Amino acid sequence: MSEITSLYDIYHAPILHEVHSFVFSHFMFVPKLFVTLKGYTKKQFIADLIAGIVVGIVALPLAIAFAIASGVSPEKGLYTAIFAGFIISALGGSRVQIGGPTGAFIVIVYGIVQKYGVDGLTMATLIAGVMLVIMGFARLGSVIKFIPYPLIVGFTGGIALIILSSQVKDFMGINMGTVPADFVGKWTSYFQHFNSVNWYAIVISVATIFITIGFSKITHRIPGSLIAILLSTVVVAMLKLPVETIGSRFGSIPSTLPAPHIGLINWSTLQNLIRPAFTIAMLGAIESLLSAVVADGMIGGNHKSNMELVAQGVANIVSPIFGGIPATGAIARTATNIKNGGRTPVAGIIHALTLLTIMVLVGKWATLIPLSCLAGILVVVAYNMSEWRSFVSILKTSRSDAVILAATFILTVFVDLTVAIEVGMVLAAFLFMRQMTQISNVDVVTRELNDMSEPDDPKAISKYKVPKGVEVFEINGPFFFGAAYKFKDSMRFIETAPKVLIIRMRYVPVIDATGLHTLELVFKEAERMGTTFIISGIQPEVFKELEKSHLIDKIGKKNILTVIEDALKRAEQILAER
Repeated sequence: MSEITSLYDIYHAPILHEVHSFVFSHFMFVPKLFVTLKGYTKKQFIADLIAGIVVGIVALPLAIAFAIASGVSPEKGLYTAIFAGFIISALGGSRVQIGGPTGAFIVIVYGIVQKYGVDGLTMATLIAGVMLVIMGFARLGSVIKFIPYPLIVGFTGGIALIILSSQVKDFMGINMGTVPADFVGKWTSYFQHFNSVNWYAIVISVATIFITIGFSKITHRIPGSLIAILLSTVVVAMLKLPVETIGSRFGSIPSTLPAPHIGLINWSTLQNLIRPAFTIAMLGAIESLLSAVVADGMIGGNHKSNMELVAQGVANIVSPIFGGIPATGAIARTATNIKNGGRTPVAGIIHALTLLTIMVLVGKWATLIPLSCLAGILVVVAYNMSEWRSFVSILKTSRSDAVILAATFILTVFVDLTVAIEVGMVLAAFLFMRQMTQISNVDVVTRELNDMSEPDDPKAISKYKVPKGVEVFEINGPFFFGAAYKFKDSMRFIETAPKVLIIRMRYVPVIDATGLHTLELVFKEAERMGTTFIISGIQPEVFKELEKSHLIDKIGKKNILTVIEDALKRAEQILAER
């Protein structure tokens, strides 16, 4: 590949643009299943089969737990994992995405069921599915990536806290009625009934947490949550412990698939369901695309974001018709799929069929599972969702990011998830514009990724000899969430992994949390490819932000250089050593 002096030139190169347009229009809506089946081998099928069975076993307790936490009967979680999981894998834009019910939906689903009943949830999920399909065909998959990272961490942390709060009743075996939907109401009710705790339930819940976490350190092949369920179920049944089980609260679990059904909803209720449906659609889009991006990093692939949205939409149309709840891509189950050898959508399809087989053959025994065990599993899920390290890290960076994070988190917990997303997005946009006005040179905004003054610039990269095996990328202007994703996408144009990658940042006055996150992702990708990562021309304010995020320590101070001359000398030194 020839010398690179500006991301803008690559991003807008006419030939590449034509090729990109052709590929974009012809293959964007072709499911990954059809692409991966070309040249499919017996060896890969065996790997997908093993991964699919393992993920199916992992998904079993989670599907049941998410359904119960959402305020619906346990079999609805299984129906969701079976129908939605199958469709997301068969029609999706990712090779390895595993779909099903997730913790992110618990808050919104519980609220809808409390207010509008199960029929209202069915209709809201259907509407959300239609929205997702429209978003996919409108090619909004790439636009979803522009949602700021602090906003995502904020509402994810808020959801985690609400999930944790919703499990206190079953975790402690408190004898009380229906748990209130609002956060303050939950805790007020818990304290009022605290004298009715069941110590057997608490012991089971705590033991479940230790087994779930501890067993994962021994092996990832068998989920610790499944071991916890088996042990707690046997102990409760044999000793006849006085704890609540799935059967005592919900009755039997069907061993057959349900017939299609859509409840009747009046027009006024339907109008009220539009906003919750939009929240379901946005959550489904965000979480599925985040999961797909994480999966891409693990397997070194690229997903089709718009095809993924279409698949998510179809899954959320079919799932409620067959008794399911909202579904999306699940990061933990997708990672489990990859770690166990799954590399095509066949693994996801097998995962759905595995769940169907389990439900038909041993579903009736699931009624013996103690609810305190499921509560312990969900506490672990909530902890993993919280991303508390990222939460603390963002609070230590720029004030704007901290404000977005705090506002989204507080609104999610104390008001409503829909309001939190809406306010968070508006707040992020206003703070972004405010930061833009603080920059003295307005031209920098229109040339974020392009050095327009290069012909008259004595320090332009074209004035230097760049050694073979070295690639230079130059970022000009504020490195915010818009520029960050352009930069990340532009990195994909590198045909072969260079020996040294120089990121020139002499005209980057400020960087936000998303820019830092993207820079770290590119650094990790370079590290994975065996490429040495160098930053040149970094400004003091940007250097401070990199120090706060500890990115300086990861890259190494010897690879952070003031001028391009030193960066090229450092690259030559690295090449000589190799």
